[in-house]
Amino acid sequence: MLETLRLQRLHVGPIDLQAGAGTCVAIEGRSGSGKSVLLRMIADLDPHAGDAALDGEPCSRMPAPRWRQRVTYVAAATGWWYDTVAPHFEDGERLRALLPRVGLPAEAAGWEVARLSTGERQRIALLRALTPTHRVLLLDEPTSGLDAESTAQVEALLHDELARGTIIVMVTHDPGQAGRLAHQRYLLADGRLHENML
Repeated sequence: MLETLRLQRLHVGPIDLQAGAGTCVAIEGRSGSGKSVLLRMIADLDPHAGDAALDGEPCSRMPAPRWRQRVTYVAAATGWWYDTVAPHFEDGERLRALLPRVGLPAEAAGWEVARLSTGERQRIALLRALTPTHRVLLLDEPTSGLDAESTAQVEALLHDELARGTIIVMVTHDPGQAGRLAHQRYLLADGRLHENML
């Protein structure tokens, strides 16, 4: 169970949210409403009031690296530290096996990051988050740069993650995607979450 406990930063909050294993929560709302701020608070990447907890263990009582191994944030604009793809992954064989799941050839493990399109970077960054220790995925517009076929492949991968018990909190501007993936849907407006039944 992932819980947020009166999380608050800037114009967002306080936010109380609960999501059980295998649950996808979709957060929708206008640009600038604070959706990314909320994900970054859950990931403990920015200073904030309140707390988050995973299976009753508060983030505030856990070393930051340990929390982020379990609660993994995938930003809309991804960061890269090496010139090629493979060094960003601990297990190159697993990477090559996963790449076709998101419509990329296994050889993409050897590609230079500079040659990747925005959509390719999005898909590879998602794969980078799928570590043996992850329990929660915080996804900021995970398919915004993708065509319909690639979006369907990513959504299939996310369905598999949910079936394994992963908790997903996803920001999306696509109501169709929220409808296909989410068990809980919220609209973030005026700094608060409102149940979105659309």
